[in-house]
Amino acid sequence: MTSHTVGEVMTSDVVQACRTTPFKEVVRLLDHHRISGLPVVDDDDKVLGVVSGTDLVRDQANRAGRDPARAVTAQDLMSVPAITVHPEQSVPDAARLMERRGVERLPVVDEEDRLIGIATRRDLLRVFLRTDDDIRRQVTEDVLVGGLGLPPDAVRVSVRDGVATLDGRVELRSQVPEAVHSVWRLEGVVGVVNGLTFLDDDCSVPSVPR
Repeated sequence: MTSHTVGEVMTSDVVQACRTTPFKEVVRLLDHHRISGLPVVDDDDKVLGVVSGTDLVRDQANRAGRDPARAVTAQDLMSVPAITVHPEQSVPDAARLMERRGVERLPVVDEEDRLIGIATRRDLLRVFLRTDDDIRRQVTEDVLVGGLGLPPDAVRVSVRDGVATLDGRVELRSQVPEAVHSVWRLEGVVGVVNGLTFLDDDCSVPSVPR
């Protein structure tokens, strides 16, 4: 079964702060961009932590016990360690991580842990918003009949909780991966179970006569 990845739904243009970003600048960034949190990175773009509106409120509530001579920065405000994900992780896995850790956003990092994007709860939930019936109709009409030119009854399509199951027979072997990839790219599809068979193998290399 193939699932959407974090890299496909994440936002690449990330609003971020560095260690020394002042309190007021963090507030301005959150307000200006209408976001509820942002990652804090070091000079190599590696994620150190995340600052949220909750962190700002907590800081203000505890300001009575703080040294008034010291300026508050993003490093003082951020929650650590940052809960991060990689772009190749599946959307369902990222959603479960977000729910388990009680966070609203996940910084997306590359193999060297450098920030490359942000995945918010809204980003992850976008793929779950469509109904199963709506997805099933689009799979049949747009992908199988409209895209591959198959008869409407050639493939049985069922969708449950965003997972589409394809059962039936297509004409050519090359149509199997084409159908699977076209279906799992549809908005709302979180996985594809492939039960397709084929009549003719157009992918095998013909033998060369000697």
